[in-house]
Amino acid sequence: MVWWWWILPAAVAVLGGLWLISSLVGLFKGRILSGLFGTAGGGLLLAAATTAALLAQNAQTYARLTYERPVATITSRQLAPQYFEVTVTQPAEGERAERTAVYPVHGDEWRMEAQVLRWKPWANVLGLDSQYRLDRLSGRYQTIEQERTGARSVHALSSDAADPDGLPWSLSVWDTARKYRRYVDAVDTLYGSGAYMPMTDGGAYEVWITQSGLIARPTNAQAREASAGGWVVAN
Repeated sequence: MVWWWWILPAAVAVLGGLWLISSLVGLFKGRILSGLFGTAGGGLLLAAATTAALLAQNAQTYARLTYERPVATITSRQLAPQYFEVTVTQPAEGERAERTAVYPVHGDEWRMEAQVLRWKPWANVLGLDSQYRLDRLSGRYQTIEQERTGARSVHALSSDAADPDGLPWSLSVWDTARKYRRYVDAVDTLYGSGAYMPMTDGGAYEVWITQSGLIARPTNAQAREASAGGWVVAN
């Protein structure tokens, strides 16, 4: 949160309020000209402060509801037709160090899945971000027939499946949220979210967690070219 968005309007509102009160007192004491001028000036300052506060609130709300952060970078190297070596790097977060692993993946596309705890919008605005735990990486074929008959590949992405209390990370957070729901009902849902994109030799991608779940973006020319073939990609 950018605190000056709120401090500056508040300071202007205080000055405007003091000026307005002083001018009203002057009017009652017969200082008509200065009183009218001060009343108008104080009112304008209050109006400006209110407008600035509303704009700051709108900007803060938009920023919070559209906030996203990176959860993984992915690169793919083709070893054979419909067979790739996929490197996944999870950035450092909190006490967890950066983690990189390489996986063999069959198919045309990679798919990343995660457990996501989504907060209600008002909780997002107050500063709570969607929580996640990366679950698995798998291969995906473009045709249904190959999806049914092709070689399968799936890999676990989390090696710390349990927290110190022995519960899976997301279930622990969910359990705590449910325990106190009668006092603060801030959780919207706990659900599975996934994102997938086509694999290509030399392709690079980023996976992000938004307030609603996982999204993926190509980050180099090879990945963008592969994505453009039958995919709609924003510039």
